[in-house]
Amino acid sequence: MTDEAESRYRVILTAGFNARLDEIERFYASVGATSVVEALLIALHETVIPNLARFPRMGRRYGDRGAPSEGARAALEGLPALHAGALREYLHGDYLMLYAVTDPQRTVHLLSIRHHGQWSFDPAGWEPPAR
Repeated sequence: MTDEAESRYRVILTAGFNARLDEIERFYASVGATSVVEALLIALHETVIPNLARFPRMGRRYGDRGAPSEGARAALEGLPALHAGALREYLHGDYLMLYAVTDPQRTVHLLSIRHHGQWSFDPAGWEPPAR
């Protein structure tokens, strides 16, 4: 019988993921809701990371739910097919996470996190067209 620890993948939080966590933390600190961040961090360490370590393909493949944005499509087209196919999405509670699985290294790279209600673009400076 295979040792369960041997079959697990290593989960790495990338700089981009950590930067998004910092943004989430700053937002909730600004509205006095630091307990939300504490709950998110607990969920990451107690649920999300262990789940991905054991079941790295539990999330759906990125882009399977429909056409991503123009920017996302352009970025995907710039990736080698092998890398683009490694991207997956994992929804946990109110948060959507983007991650990549690399089999030779048996590693899951958490790439980004956002609240499902967050804008996927920065609307600052955008003006609707004049009628």
